[in-house]
Amino acid sequence: MTKPIRILFIGDIVGEPGLSLMQTFLPGLIKKHEPDFVIANGENSHEGMGINEEIIRSLYKLGVHVITGGNHSFAKWKVFPYMKTDRNLLRPMNYPKGAHGFGYGLYDIPGKNQKIAVINLMGRTYMQAIDDPFRTVEWVLEQVSKETNIIFVDFHAEATAEKMAFAWHVDGQVSVIAGTHTHIPTSDARIMPRGTGYITDVGMTGAYRSVIGMDKETAIKRFLLGTPHKYKSANGDNRVCGLLTDVDSETGKCVKIEPIVYPEFRTGE
Repeated sequence: MTKPIRILFIGDIVGEPGLSLMQTFLPGLIKKHEPDFVIANGENSHEGMGINEEIIRSLYKLGVHVITGGNHSFAKWKVFPYMKTDRNLLRPMNYPKGAHGFGYGLYDIPGKNQKIAVINLMGRTYMQAIDDPFRTVEWVLEQVSKETNIIFVDFHAEATAEKMAFAWHVDGQVSVIAGTHTHIPTSDARIMPRGTGYITDVGMTGAYRSVIGMDKETAIKRFLLGTPHKYKSANGDNRVCGLLTDVDSETGKCVKIEPIVYPEFRTGE
């Protein structure tokens, strides 16, 4: 049997705590699990919202092959010109035509005579109004399936129902769907009936002594007062959340899916 393609995905990197975790733990994760390809969601890596060129280059040096995004991909306007030049930096494909950057890519898998397609999409339920991710993925699959059946999707969405509906829509047509955006790891990692690996949300890489990465006192004030407050990144109880998947190199089906949470959450002493 041909050895499967192993993909390591790192969930939303949030601010300096997330970047510090990447510096500390990603080399060890790569050494331990020996992934063939590494993907990370970096849309919140710069000060908790957005990304910049310095961070992008530092993640590549650590071993990340592709960086995906989401609704904060465009939060820092200075990165816009760079987004036009780097095909390994993705933002959701279903932003309207003319938006900066790229929504999907085909990449050589290092050391393998195979390619992997990575697609970045964003949901619309409780999010800003953009193009339909369901129809968008149909178009993208027509393009990439001509060259590879190893297809990884970062689906950045708020509503769990939308993520699940999307998964059923493309089950058997993509290898893995990693849900992102809500920053809380879910316990539903599974292989669907037609061979697509799925998890509703990978979780974030950052500070869990927070409200999804935001300073908890500031977040509480937003709810108590119903008024805006300046975003402030949190620190403390820092954890890496990721997803390790094995994909059959011949069929493109997921054969193993394993969430990574380090350190693990504890339910009691």
